[in-house]
Amino acid sequence: MNPVRQALLAAPLVIAAVMPAFADESSVNQTIDQQLGDHTKYQTVIIALQKAVAAKDAKGVAALVSYPIGVKVNGKETNIKSAAAFEKHYSAIMTPEITKAVNDQKYEDLFVNYQGIMFGDGQVWINGICKDDACKNFDVKVQTIQDGPK
Repeated sequence: MNPVRQALLAAPLVIAAVMPAFADESSVNQTIDQQLGDHTKYQTVIIALQKAVAAKDAKGVAALVSYPIGVKVNGKETNIKSAAAFEKHYSAIMTPEITKAVNDQKYEDLFVNYQGIMFGDGQVWINGICKDDACKNFDVKVQTIQDGPK
C-alpha cells in the first residue's frame, strides 16, 4: 500500500486514540435504558425539572418530587410530606448551590447508575418508583435533594 494512503487511513485512528471520550445523548439514553428503564420517562422529568428550577417554579418542582422526602430547611433536617409543604419551604430547600447544580447539568454529562441519575455532585438524584412488582410500570421522581460536597 502507498505510504501516503496508509498514513491517511491511520490518521483517524490516531486522532480517536488521543481525543478524550465524550458522552453524548444517545450513550446516556442507552445507559438509562440498561440501568433504569425507559429513558424517555427520565428525559421528560430531567427537562421538566431543569425548566421549573430555572423559572423558580416551586409548584412545578414540587410536582416532580417523591414524598415524603428528607431535606435540609435552613440547616435543619426536615421531612417534607407533601407538595404544599415543599412549595412553602422551596427557597430554603432549593439553595443557590442546589439550583446551580440542576441548571448547569448537561444531559450528555449525567451520571447514571442503578441508584438513579445524579445532578451535579449529588445535589439531586432522580429515579423510578415502581408501580407494580415487576417494575414494568414506574414513575420518575426526584428522590434526593441535598447539599453537595464542600
